Amino acid sequence: MTTQRWDPDQNPDDPYRWRAFWAIALSLFTMVMSFSIVFIALPAIAHDFGVTLREVSWVIIAQSLTISAFMLPLGRVSDITGRKKFHLVGLVFFGGGALLTAFAPTFALLLVGRVIMAIGAAMVQSVSTAIVTAVFPGKQRGTALGSQTTAVAVGGATGPILGGVLLHFFPWQAMFIFMAIPTAIAFFWALLVLDDEKIGSNLGTKKEPFDWIGSGLSAFGITLVIITINNPLGLAWTSPLILLGALSSVAVLAAFVWWELRTPYPMLQLRLFTNPIFRYATVTRITAFMSSTATFFLLPVFLLSFMGLDEGPTGLIMFFGALGMGIASQASGRLSDRYGFMRFTLLGFTVLILTSTTFGFLNGATPVILIAPLLFLNGIGQGLWNSPNTSATMGSVPRSQYGSVSAFVNLTRNLGNVTGQAIAATIVTSVMVARGFDIQLSEVAVVPGAGDAFLAGWRAAYIAVVAFAVLAFVSAAMTRDPRKQGEGESPGKTPWDRSESTVSRRDLIPRK
Repeated sequence: MTTQRWDPDQNPDDPYRWRAFWAIALSLFTMVMSFSIVFIALPAIAHDFGVTLREVSWVIIAQSLTISAFMLPLGRVSDITGRKKFHLVGLVFFGGGALLTAFAPTFALLLVGRVIMAIGAAMVQSVSTAIVTAVFPGKQRGTALGSQTTAVAVGGATGPILGGVLLHFFPWQAMFIFMAIPTAIAFFWALLVLDDEKIGSNLGTKKEPFDWIGSGLSAFGITLVIITINNPLGLAWTSPLILLGALSSVAVLAAFVWWELRTPYPMLQLRLFTNPIFRYATVTRITAFMSSTATFFLLPVFLLSFMGLDEGPTGLIMFFGALGMGIASQASGRLSDRYGFMRFTLLGFTVLILTSTTFGFLNGATPVILIAPLLFLNGIGQGLWNSPNTSATMGSVPRSQYGSVSAFVNLTRNLGNVTGQAIAATIVTSVMVARGFDIQLSEVAVVPGAGDAFLAGWRAAYIAVVAFAVLAFVSAAMTRDPRKQGEGESPGKTPWDRSESTVSRRDLIPRK
């Protein structure tokens, strides 16, 4: 296997790294903004097509299913085909899907457009972290990934605000037409700036075959997991279909693991989990997102349905969480390059545990003005752990697998978000039903006694939120910092990097 002719560690001050970063950042900003903006448009879409709110929810579910199912296989494809081409094709899919969604004459075609958008988003997300990691030297990896997380946070905060403005003056279709504009700018920017040699494409001289069986098993298994967790039909959790879905998910994913450990060219090198940094960083990321996503899911319900606020003030309060995450991501990314990832990760989870515990005690007498700074601190906690965790994960794998591991990093985030939201929603609704209030959330503030039942469910949900944050803290504490153990010459050098020029990826797989 040959090495890269251009090594970022030998060119630490090359301005190219930031030109490439901004090409990726604009793409991520646009896509994350599109995800958050769609929630605002759902009522208008349901009205125009004459569908129910449960049916229109498939606009979101179709996106989650598609991204989660295709993320991991597409990450491996990017390692084989080249990252620039893959990124550009993803932008074409995303922009084309946005236009199809805007001009769809039927609800079915609108869903097709959303699926096409999601495929493009999965392609861009699966390769984004790989490109950013590849163009920055190891000692600046935290800075790069912190900046990437900031772009994501800004996109998430911009979506609801921009969506509200557009919907005030234009029909919902204008939002999707608007998305095509920054997507086109990102396409031409990437076309001119990205260089396959510098972004780590085609590291090997020999093309490895694609793992079709592993890809099919992972896509099918993850789809089963997402559908079972989301429970879009509103079935009882003890119903035969839900139990069958859970058992089938376990069986298919077990088959995936069995196959990946035996095929010579796996889609995801599962033996990376023998590396304790990779293993514990992954567990940390999943449990952390299960904890943190619940706040961004539950708090709007608390503010809108329980406190009776309007959408405008609620969106402004939620902005403070994204603001805190963006600021902390930038700072922790840069500082973790100098001091290591451990202290910032643990500090972040300490802040998350404290703020989440405080959220659990909110009630109708809580001054609304206190919620925004509390959410800002919660966002600080999320930003403190996120970038160092991703940096530790990417620094523990060989460069030749940046594509598939980048996809895996984003996949674990999506699964953590979906699982955390589902668990939080289930706890709140179960407590309310147990107290005799099987009602819509919009009725919480008007039905006598429903508010107390909601608060009981809210507190129970935050017990789970804090528990997940504690688990993430423990797992993070077990994630060893290689620089404190002499495992690498620098923050960006790992045993994988040192051996990769002389040892092929297949040689890392034990002989049968």
